[in-house]
Amino acid sequence: MQLPAKMIHSLFLVNSSGDIFLEKHWKSVVSRSVCDYFFEAQERASEPENVPPVIPTPHHYLISVLRHRIYFVAVIQSEVPPLFVIEFLHRVVDTFQDYFGVCTEAAIKDNVVVVYELLEEMLDNGFPLATESNILKELIKPPTILRTVVNTITGSTNVGEQLPTGQLSVVPWRRTGVKYTNNEAYFDVVEEIDAIIDKSGSTITAEIQGVIDACVKLTGMPDLTLSFMNPRLLDDVSFHPCVRFKRWEAERILSFIPPDGNFRLLSYHVSCQNLVAIPVYVKHNITFREGSSQGRFELTLGPKQTMGKGLEAVLISSQLPRGVLNTNLNPSQGTYNFDPVTKLLSWDVGKINPQKLPSLKGSMSLQAGASKPDENPTINIQFKIQQSALSDGDKILYLYLLYRIPTEVCICFQKGCVLLFLQWPNQ
Repeated sequence: MQLPAKMIHSLFLVNSSGDIFLEKHWKSVVSRSVCDYFFEAQERASEPENVPPVIPTPHHYLISVLRHRIYFVAVIQSEVPPLFVIEFLHRVVDTFQDYFGVCTEAAIKDNVVVVYELLEEMLDNGFPLATESNILKELIKPPTILRTVVNTITGSTNVGEQLPTGQLSVVPWRRTGVKYTNNEAYFDVVEEIDAIIDKSGSTITAEIQGVIDACVKLTGMPDLTLSFMNPRLLDDVSFHPCVRFKRWEAERILSFIPPDGNFRLLSYHVSCQNLVAIPVYVKHNITFREGSSQGRFELTLGPKQTMGKGLEAVLISSQLPRGVLNTNLNPSQGTYNFDPVTKLLSWDVGKINPQKLPSLKGSMSLQAGASKPDENPTINIQFKIQQSALSDGDKILYLYLLYRIPTEVCICFQKGCVLLFLQWPNQ
């Protein structure tokens, strides 16, 4: 397949107000007017995240992602794989967040020089070149207060004087000569479950989206192997480039030389309709009487099979029928809000105390003469359980170190967290 002469021609950053606050061009300059097609699509979208990711124009394609209330809009002049461009845009956002701590309009404007230096190194002639954090930090030093003062006085820049040591190696994601006094590695298993439950409490559909985030601080060039108890459960797996994909295909084992520092090792999907016990239950009574201008709303929720872990950041939302004018509800915990325009009821519960279950009870005012709704509204629940993995995170992973035998190895498996501590022999 013959690649186009250039993948990305220009990049525009658009804030939530629809203003272009930064633009970057590679060789040819594309007029800002090309973003008018994006603004038209933005106006037609009901929600900010509903803007189409790919927008065709007479002479260009606009490919965009929305992160941290900022649209990153790439301009393409020829057909390229859209996911290739989208992945690069996500890498740009992750790099900004790694360098500046946050990826906001204010942070980008405060470090605009570093931003342009990063974009210049990450893309060469329209194609991705250096996107790994380790390599970029050797090319362009992260901004600090002291470095900013020195650059202001001396007129120097954050660009490094030497080429990255790992740029031309077979493992460009890891710099050479890494040394640590205390060698350690942390692996966090983070899982989210999406489930639909009927009135009787039975699970209709359920699936898990999970990621394994790692923080590796090991000396030299470590070679790690990670295996799963039941890898057949994993579907739609996406790996960091350090993972040897052929070995995964053959043996379902992750073998990799990790980058230095923080990185996402893999993301996965588990279709688990019959495997997962939903850790929360809801009792509700929502009634509308024919010919009456009043309705009744009662809702109680509590933890179920949480292995002693508490439910945190609980948020309940429900789209009430259009005939509901207002609500008069009394929450036993947290605060609730009802939008009479969108008819969206939201209840911010917070952390649940199993000894005192939260409830929301009261009445609803209906339009006079409005007919009884055909069906009750659905209830959406969002919550977090710290250090708990729904797919048996304490049994899902094995870790082996193949680099060098340490004097002490302590592997700690926790729900949602895998810790590996290593102590090397004295050199």
